[in-house]
Amino acid sequence: MSLLNPAVREAARRSVLCWLATVDADGQPNVSPKEVWAIVDDEHVVVAHIASPLSARNIAQQPLVCLSFVDVFVQKGFKLKGNAHAVCADEPAFSHWAAPLLAMVGQRFVIQSVLVIRVTSVAPIVAPSYRFYPQVTTEPSQIASAMKAYGVQHKQE
Repeated sequence: MSLLNPAVREAARRSVLCWLATVDADGQPNVSPKEVWAIVDDEHVVVAHIASPLSARNIAQQPLVCLSFVDVFVQKGFKLKGNAHAVCADEPAFSHWAAPLLAMVGQRFVIQSVLVIRVTSVAPIVAPSYRFYPQVTTEPSQIASAMKAYGVQHKQE
């Protein structure tokens, strides 16, 4: 069975940002938001290196990464761990890995390289309310709470 199953893919589709955690050669952590990323196949996630020199440098020194994403309304998501490497624009494999990212950005950004993550583990992320108050916490109640907190309303059809 694929680690990047339909539930993970659907949660990724609903998430605007992901957070990529890396460490440098000295073990110093770095976490940064990424808005251009995609699940490519059953075991790979790609992230566009647009303005991520620290993430790219860290991956070159230490390939272990953690990528997480959460649907802010439902307050559920996933944490993916794996090994990453960069594929630069002048490498033959770039067009393959960059294809879904280029489809997202068009000419808006220059993708310096693609950070390719081979996922080795997947774990769910859920808001504490689901665990501590399971009798009253539902996805609709979490959505309503988040919409109130963010001051947003349902789109009028």
